[in-house]
Amino acid sequence: MSADATEGLDAFRLRARSWIRDNLKPVAAGASAGVLRNNSTDDEELAQIAHERELQRLLFDAGFAGLCFPVAYGGQGLTPAHQQAFNEELTGHEFPVRLQAPTISPCAAVILDFGTEEQKLAHLPAILRGDELWMQFLSEPGGGSDVAGAQTSAIRDGDEWVLNGSKVWTTGAWWSDWGLCLARTNWDVPKHRGLSVFMLPIHQTGIEVSRIEMLNGTKEFCQEFMTDVRVPDTDRIGEVDDGWTVGIRWMFHERMLHNSPYVTIPAGDAHAGIGASSVLRVARESGKLDNPWVRDLVGEARMLQLTSEALQQRLTEGMRSGAMSDQSAAIGRLLSGVVSTRTNTIAYEIAGGDSGAWTDDDGAITDCGSDFLMRQVSTIGGGTTEMARNVISERVLGMPRERTLDRDVPFRDVPRGGQS
Repeated sequence: MSADATEGLDAFRLRARSWIRDNLKPVAAGASAGVLRNNSTDDEELAQIAHERELQRLLFDAGFAGLCFPVAYGGQGLTPAHQQAFNEELTGHEFPVRLQAPTISPCAAVILDFGTEEQKLAHLPAILRGDELWMQFLSEPGGGSDVAGAQTSAIRDGDEWVLNGSKVWTTGAWWSDWGLCLARTNWDVPKHRGLSVFMLPIHQTGIEVSRIEMLNGTKEFCQEFMTDVRVPDTDRIGEVDDGWTVGIRWMFHERMLHNSPYVTIPAGDAHAGIGASSVLRVARESGKLDNPWVRDLVGEARMLQLTSEALQQRLTEGMRSGAMSDQSAAIGRLLSGVVSTRTNTIAYEIAGGDSGAWTDDDGAITDCGSDFLMRQVSTIGGGTTEMARNVISERVLGMPRERTLDRDVPFRDVPRGGQS
């Protein structure tokens, strides 16, 4: 949409600021700190999810949901600059966090890029209203980060497909509605050429959702077992056997995450677990802020945050203008994993012995030890940092492709281990 057809940025910012202050509750600093902390019961989490659906509907009714989605699909048809302005004004307030990733990005973004007109009209407005929560069925027990090595099979049966297999590490599948699933539709071609993408309701006959307990007690990650799940061909996204074309764009949206023009999420580190402000609170509440070594660590955390924000802005602007390849999103993915891991380590080092044992009254120090043990989540979830390094070297820097033994080999002939 042309600039003349959109609301001026300054006027929009003022309108957004006024609406946010009148309708969204302020949140305490550090309220979302931590790495997948186990802070609520199942009933409490379901209540939080219901509340976030209501928040998303509130945004939708006020004209602030899907700012960069086309009007035809329930969005506002505005620019990424409008979304950025809204995110900046949103800092310090509640927002529907669970609906942003992966529901809106990458799932809704993939539907927008590759869905049929019927699929877009059926699902995008429902997502933007908060009626549908989506998860991505990508990783498999025997595949690790090799997404293209999917062994979940989809066999055509008339106007339907029959899916069998297992997906794993699906955050929140137990409370979500729909899944975006990558499956194997052709075993007689190399692995990247025999994939297709499907949409399917998660809670249906033939799908068993099993929750996985992590070392800190959280059970957000799930494994799904699919047995003769029937999916109509009208719920296929993209062409048959061309799922990797969809997958490349899918993973681009996943790497963009908080920098996506589609997501509504506070600017800065207010939403990002342990950030520089959290490290500062740990130093202050542990009584170590006057220690020169601790002050250096606080400064390092702040430097990492500022550097990360500047890089993400440069990447977003470069990809938006076409000056940089969209594969450059992997650079931001790599840095976000490195920064998150290091920042959690800094908080742990500052907390010292208090990170080994704590009570709920220990403020910012609480759970620093668990966060340290869980810190590698940020280098695995959303695509591993190892895969990001491969993408950067091969698709951004143009270095030779890493040699693989399964290239140009029919997938059924590739040696592999069984799925658990």
